Amino acid sequence: MSARTAIVTGGASGIGEAISRRLAADGVLVAVFDRDGAAAEEAAAAIEKDGGRAVGLAVDVTDRAAVDAAVARVGELLGRPVILVNSAGITAFGPSLEVSAELWDRVLAVNLTGTFACCQAVLPGMVEEGWGRIVNISSSSVHSGSPGMAAYVASKSGVLGLTKVLALEFAKKGVTVNTIPPGFIDSPMLRDTASGGRLDVAQQIERTPVGRIGLPEDVAAACAFLVGEEASYITGQVIGVNGGRNT
Repeated sequence: MSARTAIVTGGASGIGEAISRRLAADGVLVAVFDRDGAAAEEAAAAIEKDGGRAVGLAVDVTDRAAVDAAVARVGELLGRPVILVNSAGITAFGPSLEVSAELWDRVLAVNLTGTFACCQAVLPGMVEEGWGRIVNISSSSVHSGSPGMAAYVASKSGVLGLTKVLALEFAKKGVTVNTIPPGFIDSPMLRDTASGGRLDVAQQIERTPVGRIGLPEDVAAACAFLVGEEASYITGQVIGVNGGRNT
C-alpha cells in the first residue's frame, strides 16, 4: 500500500481523522480534505510527525470546482489518488414537517451530492490505473430510520444506493466500492447529539451487545481492510461496524 495515495474527506476530525491516521500508519500517502483548512493541515502535520506522509487541503465537497482542483493538487503533491474515503458529513434534527427546504438541500448537498462529486472526480484516474478503492461512510440509521432526522437518514440511504450502483458499474475496471454504516461511535456528531439531550449514552451502551461504545478506530480498522489487496473480491457491500446493534 505504500505506493498508493488516498483522499479522506472530512478527514480532520472524528471518524475521518481516525481513518486518515490508520491509512497513513499502513503506509498510504494521505490527502486530508476538510472544510476547515486549518484543521486539515493540523491533522496532516500530526500524521507526518508520526512518520507518515500527508497533506491537508481546505475542500468544501459541495463545491465541485474546488473538489476537482483539490484532486488535481493531490496528484501533484502525492501522486494520483486511487483510494477515496468519503467521510464528510453533517446532521440535522427536527420534526419532518418543520424541515426547511434550505436545510434539506444543505444536508443532501454535503452527505450525498458531495460524496457523488468526489467519486466522479477520482474514478477516471482509478479506471486508468486499473485499480481503485472507494469506501463511503453512511450510517446505521439507514437500517431502521431515526425520528427527527429525515434529511440525514435520506441522504445516507442515498449513499448506500450510490455505493451499489458504482460497485456494479466499475467492478470490471478493478475498482471496488463499499459502504460502512457506523453505529453508536464516539464521535463529535454523537457527542453533539448527546449534549443536546437527544441521546442517553449509558442507555445506548446497555443496548449494545458488545457492551461498549464504538471508537473511530473501530471504523478505521474496517476501512483499512476494505482498501487493501485482500478485499479485492468485496464490492457493493454494506459492512456494519456497530457492536452487534444491527445484524
